[in-house]
Amino acid sequence: MDKYTKLLQSFSQFSAQSVPQYWADLGCGSGVFTEALANMLPSQSSIIGIDKTLYTLNEKMGNQINVIFKKADFVSDDLPITTLDGILMANTLHFVKDKGNLITKLEKYFASTPRFIIVEYEQSIANRWVPNPIAFLELKRLFIKLGYNNITKMAELKSAYGGMMYACFCEKTPF
Repeated sequence: MDKYTKLLQSFSQFSAQSVPQYWADLGCGSGVFTEALANMLPSQSSIIGIDKTLYTLNEKMGNQINVIFKKADFVSDDLPITTLDGILMANTLHFVKDKGNLITKLEKYFASTPRFIIVEYEQSIANRWVPNPIAFLELKRLFIKLGYNNITKMAELKSAYGGMMYACFCEKTPF
């Protein structure tokens, strides 16, 4: 199991492992975290990878998960997705200035309960690679403000670039 799959490993406790699911990976890049998510989803699930740069992703990943790619800017474009079970945003939220507005905009793409997996750097100081950082406690405050009631840090991992990365699960369940 690679280090990125390990970072998402505890996701299985938040997800029905016998029912196929439909997820989006926003800002998927070359598919490193798409593959990690594909290792965690039940067979016959699907992932749509979305990035503003054109990439070629493997059509099957992980547990024989179907993967397709669409070129789009997840911040400004209307996305070609509906009825999602979840959205993965791995090392992409730090490129977004108005995170709350984006999360609210993305909620329309869910079939029912909005569920996010967020992977970010545990830092508060911007640099050229992480222009709008969001440490876990700040992310938790943001999701609470947006009405999310299940915000759980799943794991941490040393970043190859120094510091730590974290993965968290955020869910807005009805009361």
